Amino acid sequence: MYKGTSASAGIGIGKAVIVEEAELVITRQAVGDGEAEVQRFKGALEQTIKDTERLAEDLATRVGEKEAEIMQGHMMLLSDPMLTGEIENSIKNDGVNSEFAIENLCNMYADMFASMGDELMQQRATDMRDIKTRMQRVLMGIQSVDISSLPAGSILVAKDLTPSMTAGINPANVTGIVTELGGRTSHSAILARALEIPAVVAVNGFIEGVKDGDDVVLDGSTGEVHVNPEAAVKADYEAKKVRFQEEKKELEQFIGKASVTKDGVRVEIVANIGKPEDVDKVLEYDGEGIGLFRTEFLFMDRTAMPTEEEQFEAYKKVAAAMNGKPVIIRTLDIGGDKEIPYMGLEKDENPFLGYRAIRFCLDRREDVYKPQLRALLRASAFGNIRIMVPLVTCIEEYREAKALVEELKKELDSKGIAYNKDIQVGIMVETAAASLIADIFAKEADFFSIGTNDLTQYTMSVDRGNKKVSYLYSTFNPAVLRSIRHIIACAREAGIMVGMCGEAASDPMMIPLLLAFGLNEFSMSASAMLKARKMVMSYSTRELQAVADKAMGFATAAETEQYMKEFVENGTV
Repeated sequence: MYKGTSASAGIGIGKAVIVEEAELVITRQAVGDGEAEVQRFKGALEQTIKDTERLAEDLATRVGEKEAEIMQGHMMLLSDPMLTGEIENSIKNDGVNSEFAIENLCNMYADMFASMGDELMQQRATDMRDIKTRMQRVLMGIQSVDISSLPAGSILVAKDLTPSMTAGINPANVTGIVTELGGRTSHSAILARALEIPAVVAVNGFIEGVKDGDDVVLDGSTGEVHVNPEAAVKADYEAKKVRFQEEKKELEQFIGKASVTKDGVRVEIVANIGKPEDVDKVLEYDGEGIGLFRTEFLFMDRTAMPTEEEQFEAYKKVAAAMNGKPVIIRTLDIGGDKEIPYMGLEKDENPFLGYRAIRFCLDRREDVYKPQLRALLRASAFGNIRIMVPLVTCIEEYREAKALVEELKKELDSKGIAYNKDIQVGIMVETAAASLIADIFAKEADFFSIGTNDLTQYTMSVDRGNKKVSYLYSTFNPAVLRSIRHIIACAREAGIMVGMCGEAASDPMMIPLLLAFGLNEFSMSASAMLKARKMVMSYSTRELQAVADKAMGFATAAETEQYMKEFVENGTV
């Protein structure tokens, strides 16, 4: 058995089809007529854009507008005058062939994105390398592998899948995907989930152990992959596949139901989003609100900062679509690991402890922070918007942000511009400092939202992107659990709402503990909401107190996690 990273849930059973793209050999060649070579480049660029448009249109028809945006993002990169202009300048000034100029410039940008250590930026790196190769193939007259016509029952096996390759897959024929590279948040994984194709990525050495035509069975939920399994194993997975489909259908009955425990405790199951278009999925899965709108995505993939008007329209669109349900919008969280070139940020030696989030915004209040806050206030007239301040470590930061909101309220009043005068301003509790003084924050903040990804990282002093210390990164660590319980207790004591927007909010083994601690709101990816609601409705918070007491008595993360796993599976304390 092989083990990788679960990327798209479901059971895939079929025959291996190994997809390998011919490696391009790019060499530097001197070009005498620079203008003619620029025209050659422009022709390849135009063809690649047309091909991308066709892919986007096909995805929009087969899957949905949201998924098509991934390929539309490729068109934005291809149409970026900064990138294309630099390629043209290299061709003319350096006297080199188009293939070589594309190789150098695209690799430079891809390496820059990859070095940021941020998952979103690493997606941009993959996208940049994808469009690079596609332009070069057009120039060199090399056809890409056509994976749209694979035989029925195929398990697609590849070193890696680019977004453009994944977009061309016919889900009627492909029953599963296995790759040696990639991650759960890659655009290829996102597309696999949208196409509802089970997928496992980051399976080390898989291609060496499989050949075309081999029987392959994979579990996209656990990351397990079997090659030529015994009959009993295959039969077991056939049964799992039937159960998976039944469970998926069963979850639909939870649409329209309130998220209430067996003993009558009402909580909210809400969603994390990155852009206005994500609201469609939230509504499809009956979300009770937006627990986190990451506004930095509005600032990326562009060469200049979005205007106040552009931001206002984006926030207004989400607020109006949610029709009175709460929409928590996090103010700009960039800096350090999330670099945006036009912002002029210097590279931090230690980005996670540096000049970022609220620290950056308060320093750049006139050109960055005030326009965003003003846009948020204006949009609050169209729905139930709440403002969330990220990465606070001391009360002074929150007070400064709150004072700016009050200042802008007066400005809007003087101009007769409508806004919600009672708009809530809360904080994202994601640092050890904020956790330790949660009681102080709770007296002034309107709400809390716990960001467990960073809270775990900061509490455990672990860079979550560093594989060498990843064994320490666990929300089940007693130090992290005590911190979460303390934050929730402080919020409840002060009578303010406390939610969670980190990965732990949708973890089946964490949900019982969070209910016992008294969490009010669980924010997660839209597709996880109905499963979470089903879990919430199956528990009694009174009965869960004994589970939480026992879980908090363990000395290690492994013991706690094992106990919660057994409880969720067997229902015994």
